[in-house]
Amino acid sequence: MPSFRRRQFLLTAGVAVGAALLKGCALNPPSPNSMSALADVLPPSPATMPEVPGIRLGYIAIAESAPLIIAQEKGFFTRHGMPEVKIAKQASWGAARDNIEIGSSGGGIDGGQWQMPMPHLLSEGLITKGNRKVPMVVLAQLCTHGNGVAIAKKHTGKGIELNLAKSGGADYIKSLSSSKKFKVAYTFPKVNQDFWLRYWLAANGIDPNKDVDLLAVPASQTVANMRTETMDGFSTGDPWPSRIVKDKIGFLAMLTAELWEAHPEEYLSVRREWVEQHPKATKALLKAVMEAQIWCDDPANREEMVQILSQRKYFNVPTEFLRGAYEGTYPMGDTLTPVTSEKTKIRYWKDSKGSVSYPYQSHDKWFLTETVRWGFQPSGLLTEADRIVTQVSGEKYWREAATELTSMTQKITAQDIPTTVTRGIETFFDGATFDSTKPQAYLDSLKIKAIKA
Repeated sequence: MPSFRRRQFLLTAGVAVGAALLKGCALNPPSPNSMSALADVLPPSPATMPEVPGIRLGYIAIAESAPLIIAQEKGFFTRHGMPEVKIAKQASWGAARDNIEIGSSGGGIDGGQWQMPMPHLLSEGLITKGNRKVPMVVLAQLCTHGNGVAIAKKHTGKGIELNLAKSGGADYIKSLSSSKKFKVAYTFPKVNQDFWLRYWLAANGIDPNKDVDLLAVPASQTVANMRTETMDGFSTGDPWPSRIVKDKIGFLAMLTAELWEAHPEEYLSVRREWVEQHPKATKALLKAVMEAQIWCDDPANREEMVQILSQRKYFNVPTEFLRGAYEGTYPMGDTLTPVTSEKTKIRYWKDSKGSVSYPYQSHDKWFLTETVRWGFQPSGLLTEADRIVTQVSGEKYWREAATELTSMTQKITAQDIPTTVTRGIETFFDGATFDSTKPQAYLDSLKIKAIKA
């Protein structure tokens, strides 16, 4: 009987592979490279066959979600024995939070794309209803870069750029606090995009808790709110900053790639109970996402990727709103001067510092340290940071999945697998440094903060 079920499953998977190929062909004739994508990897062996054929994952329609979408569209989930993976667009980060609480059995999701440190906050019950703990496992980083801060065009000529303190922009923003404070939005409080804004402002002498108004607004409302001038700035992921520029309602003041080169962005994280019940499916999921990340980074696939992501069911934007981010070309500042740099491109597999996909625990530590810096959590959290990070880290699954993938394809080698859980000392645009073994020293070095005892 088990043998019959396996043959039946492989037959189903084979049909799904064919469907995936036909789907890709219907959208855009694939390149020779992508045509062979489903034929150059051996199918799962009995030892690696997933316990279940699918999982329900959530995503937000921004560039960070591309590996999940591409893994679906190009048949990578199917190839690794999971033809029933479902990816569900989330209306907002709040909706994703609510859906992970109820899980797929209740009509929600089992995991997906997350800003950091949402998986840790969910695990500790710090952002859930009734402080219910929803243990999570961080499996992979999805990308680096792809975020920026857009400013309403009415602030043209006021020196609002990366180095606000030098350009006069800081004095201008603080001067508004006596009448109508500068209003800047992010997509969810106490995570990535909130932290990018806070770091940028504080590094330039602006206290984000006193000198400006910060608020949370869903990414889908970005353009509308900027157009009506109900906000002065917005921190969010591509394609929304680019769309604000192309729609001529604002300009890009800075890119997070300038703030912190090769910085960690959003992550793939899944409920711990699902991971523990399905360890082989977890690694199959990871292998599919890794292959998608490698595919996304290949310039030969760029146009096909843009065509896929721009579809109505995914990002629902014109293709020209996406190309610049993948080429590293952005019209910067209120002069809209085109700037092209290898250091500003979105990367999914490798960047200037090595692995993008590997979930470095040192990065988790920075995000948790920022929650302490801004008074979101008491300073005592730092004594618990190592426990929280280790408990949520799924780096062992990443490492095992990557090792299995090296024996299945020539696309990944042993050199692609990091040997330590830390990326070392990180340096920011203002010269500040973060050593994950000395988080208190980092906090002590910062002038503007809101530490809660």
